[in-house]
Amino acid sequence: MPTHRPPFTVAAGVEVPDPAPGEVWTVGAVVLDRDGRAFAQKRGPHRRLFPDAWDVVGGHVEAGETLLEALAREVEEETGWRLTHVRRFLGTTTWTGDDDGGLRHEADYLVEVDGDLDRPALEWAKHSGYDWFGPDDLARLKENRAPGEFLIHDLITRALAETA
Repeated sequence: MPTHRPPFTVAAGVEVPDPAPGEVWTVGAVVLDRDGRAFAQKRGPHRRLFPDAWDVVGGHVEAGETLLEALAREVEEETGWRLTHVRRFLGTTTWTGDDDGGLRHEADYLVEVDGDLDRPALEWAKHSGYDWFGPDDLARLKENRAPGEFLIHDLITRALAETA
């Protein structure tokens, strides 16, 4: 008999944007370990969008999904962890990728997960590695990005500052 897992919880006051028809949305999850370091995974060298760049867990919102449903799905697909709690809304960013995919809106969240943080089940066809980033490691998040393309660096910097 399958085990029923309770759905994730959302902290009071967490904002969830309401996408307008026709907008393309993505979601991002900043996961912290017990030492307060943020998880990031390295995109593979053959990825169409941001190859060899560090990224948070996340991805595109699919048709019929809410932003938070997409967040839970992406966390599980990309790490094997299960979203348990959405702690804080970290903001919305609008960006255009290097893949001719047009304008995207991204909602990012600080989250808590259940699972073995020492052994994420990465999608190895899409990612080449992972690491945990504390305040002294943040400059590495700028690898393979041009000036002005520091979305992940800035996002994780902000998340760490808000939890300190």
